[in-house]
This record gives sequence, structure tokens and C-alpha cells, in this order.
Amino acid sequence: MLDNLPKGTICIEDIEIGMVRSLSKTVTDQDIEMFAAVSTDHNPVHLDDAYARDTIFEGRIAHGMLTAGLVSAVIGEQLPGHGTVYLGQTMKFLGPVRPGDRVTAEVEVTEIEPAKRRVTLQTRCLVAGKPVLTGEAKVLAPSAKFD
Repeated sequence: MLDNLPKGTICIEDIEIGMVRSLSKTVTDQDIEMFAAVSTDHNPVHLDDAYARDTIFEGRIAHGMLTAGLVSAVIGEQLPGHGTVYLGQTMKFLGPVRPGDRVTAEVEVTEIEPAKRRVTLQTRCLVAGKPVLTGEAKVLAPSAKFD
């Protein structure tokens, strides 16, 4: 289940440096299995307990892109929200996400180019307050002028 702020849109005209939005989700075995099915990534480190125990992670982990998808959810649902177009994303994976971990995905506005409707966001995912993913997203924000 997601703990999510209200969905919708914050138009470029209303976005401010320092705005932050987030969501939290507990990653389940079912999430990992569904992500494997959709992505066709069936790496046994995600799906096979016996295999994963013998890896550097010493157990199963969620797909990194499943975790990154939570950042996309914040951007597409909250900040800027509906109508946002992704232009780019950098990511650094800092630690594993395991089944049962509660992940908090956060985005923070760090730069705004109003004339081009471009917004730069610092992105991060945390498990128990510890960063497991950091990065930066560049997006095209919706505008009230076009609604």
C-alpha cells in the first residue's frame, strides 16, 4: 500500500525551489514477481532465495528499476504531477532493497527554467532513513497556460 500525498498537478507557474514531495511503499514479493514479468528480467537474485543467499547481497533483492519506478510515481503523480514529461534521469544505486523493506521515494526541486517549462529535481529513495538510490531528474512541467 502507498502512503501518497494527493495526486494532481503543480504547474510550472506554481513550482518553487525547495518544494518536496514523497511516497512510501513496502516492497512485496508480489511486486518483485510482477516487475520481473513486466520487465522480463528474471535474474535469480530477485526471484530465487537459494541462489540469492550465495551472492554479495546474501538474499533476494528487488530490481533496482522497481525502486527507481517509485521516483517516477512521485514525479508523475505529485511534483510536478499529471502531464509531466520526463526528459532525463541519472541514478546511483547505493544499497539493496529487500522484500518487506519500506521505501520512501522523495523528489526536491533544485532548479526551474520557467520559459522552457523545465524543472530539475534531486531524487532519492530511502530505506529506514538510509539512502539506497540518489539521482537527478529533468522534466518538462505542465503549464496552466495550456490547460
